[in-house]
Amino acid sequence: MDTMDQLLAKANVLIEALPYIQRFQNQTIIVKYGGSAMVDHELKKNVIRDVALLKLVGFRPIIVHGGGKEITKWIGKVGLETEFVSGLRVTDADTIQVAEMVLNRVNKGLVSMMEKTGLKAVGISGKDGTVLRVEKKYAPDGQDIGFVGQVTNVDSRLLNTLLDNDFIPVICPIGSDAEYHSFNINADDAACAVAKEMKAAKLVFLSDIEGVYRDPADPSTLVSRMTVSQARQFLADGFAGGGMLPKLNSCIDALESGVGRVHILDGRIAHSLLLEFFTDKGVGTLIFRDDDPGAELRN
Repeated sequence: MDTMDQLLAKANVLIEALPYIQRFQNQTIIVKYGGSAMVDHELKKNVIRDVALLKLVGFRPIIVHGGGKEITKWIGKVGLETEFVSGLRVTDADTIQVAEMVLNRVNKGLVSMMEKTGLKAVGISGKDGTVLRVEKKYAPDGQDIGFVGQVTNVDSRLLNTLLDNDFIPVICPIGSDAEYHSFNINADDAACAVAKEMKAAKLVFLSDIEGVYRDPADPSTLVSRMTVSQARQFLADGFAGGGMLPKLNSCIDALESGVGRVHILDGRIAHSLLLEFFTDKGVGTLIFRDDDPGAELRN
């Protein structure tokens, strides 16, 4: 049996969460789901439970998932080779077929796990209802990388229909161009595009990094909060490299396009979504506009 101190500690957790629950109730949030939390079964269960709780306290979540590790595995199984140019997967006609098959398989697996927790979820491709319309994307040096798409339009009608009928949309990042050809989309880019169209209150990147560091080799340099202007200065000072550079630029773009707040979290931390959303300190990096009226609230 819990002691009185333990019971009071639990009560304090709920009290700490209350202003965040009140502020974001009935608000749309986009969770970009990727990294180890997609392949480790226990981490996956934790994420699904977190999403279930967010839904039950009144949030309107949309999941956009990746699947790069699974795609790489299956490309090898069918005897193809994986090639990257400037961090972008070269996606020829055979590779896009494998990618679409794998991402749809991952998608339905996530939906099944959600249904087991009592959630109502619907898995869709960005091609469904032309949710994600794309044009061909090229590498930064102009090299042709095949069926890789850049989102040009998000049709939110299907997403709003699902949300209004109490379903959680689970989106795999395959879109179509004007001729209805399939294109693979970077999941971060897809999540940003959806968040901007939906004017989401929150956009969350759930991956294998704890957040934004001034020095990636020094865990003590984790930046807990930053405004858009601070993020721009961070980039100008050269602190962001590798995959963090495009991610931060995407965060800035999302905020300047109407998204409320952006979070970068480590999905390897159990229940990181709840810890970030409902505690004063949080566990990742929060990025918000300079004129955010609720800047005094951590989340």
